[in-house]
Amino acid sequence: MPTAFPWTDHNRRLVPLKLAVFVALFGPAAWVVFAYGAGLLGARPLNEAIHEAGLWTIRLIFLALAVSPLRQIWQWPRLILVRRMVGVAAFAYALFHLSLYVTSESFDVGKVASEIVSRVYLTIGFAALLGLSALAATSTDGMVRRLGGRRWQRLHRLVYPIAVLAVIHFSFQAKLDLWEPTVMAGLLGWLLGYRVLAWRFGIRGYLAWPWVVVLAVIAAIGTALGEAAYFHLAFHAPLMRVLAADFSRTTGLRPAVVVLAIGLAVSAIGGLRRLSVQHGQRRLRASRV
Repeated sequence: MPTAFPWTDHNRRLVPLKLAVFVALFGPAAWVVFAYGAGLLGARPLNEAIHEAGLWTIRLIFLALAVSPLRQIWQWPRLILVRRMVGVAAFAYALFHLSLYVTSESFDVGKVASEIVSRVYLTIGFAALLGLSALAATSTDGMVRRLGGRRWQRLHRLVYPIAVLAVIHFSFQAKLDLWEPTVMAGLLGWLLGYRVLAWRFGIRGYLAWPWVVVLAVIAAIGTALGEAAYFHLAFHAPLMRVLAADFSRTTGLRPAVVVLAIGLAVSAIGGLRRLSVQHGQRRLRASRV
């Protein structure tokens, strides 16, 4: 039986987690509309609105990718209930992003098409949008049955190259302001790295907690090395000087530190959750004695 609403289960019962996520997904778009109307988006409000919509598209793609690792690390199986919703929302925000761009070009569709073809970063972004549209169109239970489980899974693995294209698009668009794109690249490395480690070293798809901690460190090191390599190739900056800046208090919060902090925070929550579950199991066994 199909669900009546996005916030209900197959028995049409309210699922508080799904309702909370459904409402929260409207928050960023509502803020952009409000801020635009209230004049809070600076001297070029439409450009800033385009930027915000695109930024939230990438964030939601990442959140959709994070559902599987987090439900395993945090031992929160019901988190899987919102993955589809978050993924479809990413597509909706991508459409919002494109619609705002078309608006900024005075609805000249021909010019928009020409820009997409001639500008590499727009071509990359549009390719990511096409991929998201394919995933959104096949996100229903009916499409899963029509395609079959294996073919559906193969198709939805497109989310990985889509995420890579989205980060590249954002990096080109950001030009010299690469702080957030670098953070996103590091987090994408964590998300993809988790899947590789779970496949290689996991037990039934679950990665042991120490590996999660190791992954946080690896992702941070990879972020630092990637940033240093970019500045060395693009601006001939000395590699060691860029790497040293990642650990200097005078340069502010660097991307590698942010990636490390997020990775360790995820690990810490997972560790505390495991201790809590183990404590509950011990108490249950003791009560039965």
